[in-house]
Amino acid sequence: MLAKLQDSLKKSIAAKEAFAKDQGKNIITLVEKIIATMHEGGKLLIFGNGGSAADAQHMAAEFINRFLINRAPLPAIALTTDTSVITSISNDFSYDDIFVKQIQALGKKGDLALGISTSGNSPNVVKAVETAMDMGIYTAVLTGGTGGILIDKADLCLNVPTSFTPNIQESHIWAIHLICQLVEEAIFGGDRA
Repeated sequence: MLAKLQDSLKKSIAAKEAFAKDQGKNIITLVEKIIATMHEGGKLLIFGNGGSAADAQHMAAEFINRFLINRAPLPAIALTTDTSVITSISNDFSYDDIFVKQIQALGKKGDLALGISTSGNSPNVVKAVETAMDMGIYTAVLTGGTGGILIDKADLCLNVPTSFTPNIQESHIWAIHLICQLVEEAIFGGDRA
C-alpha cells in the first residue's frame, strides 16, 4: 500500500506540474479577467457536474466568505446548489438546460461564466458556455484530457493534460485555490504566500 501511496503522490504532482507549465499564462489571464470583472461590478457564475459541482461550490464559498484574508465578500454564484431550480428545469425541459436557464436569469454582460468539466464534454456545461457567449458574457473553462468540445468553445480554456480524472480534479482545485489567493491579494492587498 505504501508503494501505491507514493505512486499516487508522484502522479498527482506530475499532473499539477504539467498543468502549470502548459496553462500558467492562462491561469494568470483568468485571474486578471476575474479581477477586472469584480472591479467593473460583475460577478462570477460557476458550474459543473459531480466533483466539478463541488469545486464550483467550493470556489464560490471562497469568494463570498474569504480565502486567506478577512475582507469584504466578492460576488460569486455556484449554479449547482439550488435543488428546486435544478430538478424543475431537468424535469420540465432537460438536464442539459440546468445551467443555461440560470445563466439567462442571473447573468449579464460584464459577468464571467466559469464551467468545470473533467472531460470537456458535459452537454449542460457546453450549452451553458454557448449561452453565456451569446449573451456577451466572458467564458472560461477548466477541463482535462484533450479538453473535449469545450477546448474550442470558451474564450479561455485551462486544460489539465492528463486523462486520469482524480489528477484532473486535484489540479482543478489547486488552480481554484491559487486563483482565489491571487484575486484576493490583488483586490484587497497583501501577499499571503
